[in-house]
Amino acid sequence: MSKREFDIIIWGSTSFTGKLVSEYIYSKYGNSGINWAMGGRNLEKLKKVREQIADKDVPIIVADSFDNNSIISMVSRTKVICSTVGPYSLYGSILVGSCLETHTHYCDITGEVQWIRKMIDKYHEKGKSKKIKIVHTCGFDSIPSDMGVYFIQKELKRIKGKLANKINMRVSGIKGGISGGTYASLNNVMKEAYNDNYIFKILSNPYGLNPTNEMDGPDGKELRSIIYDNESNNWTIPFIMAGINTKVVRRSNALSNYSYGKDFKYSEATLTGKGIKGRINAIFSIIPLAIVGAKPGSIVKKLLDYFLPKPGQGPNKKMREDGFFNLRFYISLKDKSKAFAKVTGDMDPGYGSTSKMLAESALCLAFDDLPTSSGILTPSVAMGDALLKRLQENAGLNFSIKISRK
Repeated sequence: MSKREFDIIIWGSTSFTGKLVSEYIYSKYGNSGINWAMGGRNLEKLKKVREQIADKDVPIIVADSFDNNSIISMVSRTKVICSTVGPYSLYGSILVGSCLETHTHYCDITGEVQWIRKMIDKYHEKGKSKKIKIVHTCGFDSIPSDMGVYFIQKELKRIKGKLANKINMRVSGIKGGISGGTYASLNNVMKEAYNDNYIFKILSNPYGLNPTNEMDGPDGKELRSIIYDNESNNWTIPFIMAGINTKVVRRSNALSNYSYGKDFKYSEATLTGKGIKGRINAIFSIIPLAIVGAKPGSIVKKLLDYFLPKPGQGPNKKMREDGFFNLRFYISLKDKSKAFAKVTGDMDPGYGSTSKMLAESALCLAFDDLPTSSGILTPSVAMGDALLKRLQENAGLNFSIKISRK
């Protein structure tokens, strides 16, 4: 890649998450050794955000998501575009195309399966030929899941010389809020799925993000009800992010030439507890999931739209700092032995932790020695060990594993 004016441009610095990413980079790295800029469509809003979180030495770039020339002009000035502008299916396609045209790496935090599928179909081969990394899902969806499985398989191979053929991730604890931007993206996904049967099929297919002609395997559809999980001895309910996380993990396996094995199975769910209390918790906990999934345009959905945050709104600083996540991975190997792993984060998963994960992903793409993979990639396939190191050293994530002696 030719010499660029900037290492990273944070696109959408005035958005709720974009402001957090910009604040993180400035507070942790400043301008020492990193040439970065804040990007957005409104100059006055950008100046206001910069005044709140940084100093006047941080450059500002103005562009328009729907103006190809202004996007090309912005993208051509940097090594990496770090995008927080969603819904991505509405605002992200021109940007991704421009990154490929200008040989610029890209990362974002989208969980919009239907849009990622579109980018795969349209740009994966082009990205491979140009040796450009386009990396979606660099936030809570789906770094803890994708990098968690990557870490587990790496450690199992190092310690036992064997890999897991089944991993079940269970959310043990989580505390955080939702922003208006995230809710808007979720609404857009549902709206598109209700209006397009092809999109609905992609969302429903466990292998919906796999390469074309490889969109099948041993896993079934995601959990949709309350069940008792014998492995964890807990009642479980669906995990709202499973629909994207599991597909990302399966795409990682496929893109790595099925390094986990073609018989590899992966699932996600949320633990609600043991016994009668756990069952009652499950019943009450599944109700909000049903409400969020209400049909677009319905009375229930309109009420939800009224009460939930609007774009630009989200959890406050105390809520973000008090948040956390604790993910358990129940692991089975082909020799019938077992292992157990954990991935934890030190802040609100969707914003405090996500902003750090995305920022470190952008820095990783800009500065680190990475695998030669290219195209529309997952975090683990794009960045591997380098990202794993950054997440543990800088982003507040912890990865651990215990392996049985058998």
